[in-house]
Amino acid sequence: MNDTGTVKSICMDADEIERSLTRIAHQILETNKGAEGLALVGIVTRGDLLAKMLAAKIDEIEGVEVPLGALDISFYRDDFMTHFAPEVHSTDIPFDIDGKTVVLVDDILYTGRTIRAALDALMDIGRPAAVQLAVLVDRGHRELPIRADYVGKNVPSSSDENVRLFLEDIDGTSAVEILAMGPGDRAGAAPIQKTGGE
Repeated sequence: MNDTGTVKSICMDADEIERSLTRIAHQILETNKGAEGLALVGIVTRGDLLAKMLAAKIDEIEGVEVPLGALDISFYRDDFMTHFAPEVHSTDIPFDIDGKTVVLVDDILYTGRTIRAALDALMDIGRPAAVQLAVLVDRGHRELPIRADYVGKNVPSSSDENVRLFLEDIDGTSAVEILAMGPGDRAGAAPIQKTGGE
């Protein structure tokens, strides 16, 4: 994947991301009538960071620490066989998801294939009472019948553009950018930049 795409526009800055996450946290609590029975599971590599931020906001609003997990979907992707060297992370869900309302968190909702893979991975772990979907950005172009319950921002985009989230903790800046894709480029998350002593 080529990561040198030209930035066409910045559709969310750090403040907008923060406000969107605050609003999503309130919506999650309102929809579920509080935090009882809730758990957040973020899809690595940036959904898990957003889930962590949402958990902190829910704690701030409701005074409740909701269970928090991270889900790696590398081996559940329907294009797994075409990736010769998939970047494998680790799933870390240190609680029983059975009977819980799991809010699946991702950064950019695009074709819906990532979410389908995440649902498969989640169902292999347990049987939640319900699964809801929270995304920071919905960019359209769905290929599967998947819809988010909570959306930070709808960002219309063309199929020759990539929409990427960058976060301060791993990228040194927080923003959602629309980038032009060159021939042979694939839409997808920005690579994790190793910072500091890592």
